[in-house]
Amino acid sequence: MEARGNIEQALADSLKVLAARTPFEKITIKQITDGAGVIRVTFYNHFQDKYDLLEWIVKNEIIKPVDILLTNGMYSEAVKLMFGNLKKEQGFYMRVADMQGQNSFPEIVERNINVLIMNVLPEQTAKPSAYPWLIPGHVAAYYAHSLTFLLLSWIRRGMEEPPEEMSGIYEYMVSHSLWDVIRDMESNEKFVCRTDLV
Repeated sequence: MEARGNIEQALADSLKVLAARTPFEKITIKQITDGAGVIRVTFYNHFQDKYDLLEWIVKNEIIKPVDILLTNGMYSEAVKLMFGNLKKEQGFYMRVADMQGQNSFPEIVERNINVLIMNVLPEQTAKPSAYPWLIPGHVAAYYAHSLTFLLLSWIRRGMEEPPEEMSGIYEYMVSHSLWDVIRDMESNEKFVCRTDLV
């Protein structure tokens, strides 16, 4: 009997192959299982539906690889790896990026990035804050939303910019205020996001 991880990976690989030629919404469980060489019951032993399988792919290819970097304070490297891992499966992610509705790719990505950020934020302390709104849940939601926006806009543009450049852009955006960005854009110098920061 195949190990659990091997079956899950086979189902994920089958979904990726199918997504290259069929809109995600039209892919059936039978097509996925046929491509993986397993029966339908096997699929349901591992996943609830194809959206659950898509979430497994996001967690295992995008989220888990960067988690260890984040927990060790390697923030720039984590973001760079996230963009790089998306680029490795460019065709697949470009096909699923425009999914809409509940359990869509954007929703799955944002939800998982939110959890990832929550795991590295310090716990709420009893000490009163000057800004009571700044609780871990709000902070994680804000940064998860902004990173998801950048990832999706990059994917939808065809992933033309290299992952290193995109991680540099992200680092620039999160380390500067809107007012800094406006001043940089208005300056006489060419507006350049420094990718050497990451």
